[in-house]
Amino acid sequence: MAKEICDHLDQIHDVRPHTRGCEECLKLGDEWVHLRLCMSCGKVGCCDSSKNKHATAHFHETQHAIVRSLEPGERWFWCYVDEVGFEAG
Repeated sequence: MAKEICDHLDQIHDVRPHTRGCEECLKLGDEWVHLRLCMSCGKVGCCDSSKNKHATAHFHETQHAIVRSLEPGERWFWCYVDEVGFEAG
């Protein structure tokens, strides 16, 4: 990954998912479409195609800028601040 991608690459840490699903949806007994992993803290949230959009809500609460897809076979990241997607190198 190159610095030109976005200004928040320093927020990517070696994190592990805290749960096997969206943390908030699991608490609510709700469902999700796809999962995203916060690369700052390891929180798992649901995508914007899910009704609750917990991954984006987590960004608004914490300003943790970068998530990655937790979907099998997907290697992409998203920076909420710079609104740019990129793949792992």
